[in-house]
Amino acid sequence: MSSAEKFIIVPYKKNRGNLVPGEMRQASNATSAEKIAASMSDRFVGVAAYAVMVDEETGDMSSPRLLAKHGEIADLNAA
Repeated sequence: MSSAEKFIIVPYKKNRGNLVPGEMRQASNATSAEKIAASMSDRFVGVAAYAVMVDEETGDMSSPRLLAKHGEIADLNAA
């Protein structure tokens, strides 16, 4: 099993009063993820940038590490 660290940005919006994630974006590095999250923050209720470990065989993501947070976001570790 081979895994690699990837960087993702998740925007959040409100739907019927609940916080829901939007379409996830990928970034090339942590700094880029933080900049993309900041630039998206004025268009969403919340935006988060994460570093995650991805199993390259299955595509499963694990061990999310919050890099940047803007506004309201969901707790990925609670799932």
